[in-house]
Amino acid sequence: MKKHLLTLAITCFCFIVSYNAKAQTASVKVSGEVTTPMSVNDDGLHKYTQTTVIRKDHDGKDHTYTGVILAEILKKAGATLGPDLKGKNLAKYILVTASDNYQVVFALAELDKAFTDRIIILADQVDGKPLPSGEGPFRVIVQDEKKPARCIREVTEIKVLSGK
Repeated sequence: MKKHLLTLAITCFCFIVSYNAKAQTASVKVSGEVTTPMSVNDDGLHKYTQTTVIRKDHDGKDHTYTGVILAEILKKAGATLGPDLKGKNLAKYILVTASDNYQVVFALAELDKAFTDRIIILADQVDGKPLPSGEGPFRVIVQDEKKPARCIREVTEIKVLSGK
């Protein structure tokens, strides 16, 4: 009996260590029509200015999400934003993909402060704590959108594309 309990304890310990290592190394790949493809992990996310957004979630309650304005990450990757977001560049969009292959789309103009006051962030915290399993480690949060359907969980990739 003691041998089985020891085996169970070792298995649980290995699972926890493996799970924590996976969470610490998780990242979001930024690619597509950018000048500098990159990946953002938890440490990299905290090098940006942190922004807080309060929004109602699937549970009907207001939650406080903390993360980085998505446009700031895209700027660093070299996406077309700011004064260059005009003409044919207005057909550019991002495709955000989750770990389960759920995908949502945002026009680049929806992310650019010259076009909108809405804040869209890549969050890694909710109510002052890391996002729980099944939501994180990264989640896009859209301020003031009526439905949370584009508040995509477990984000793994952001790809800039053009609707030619």
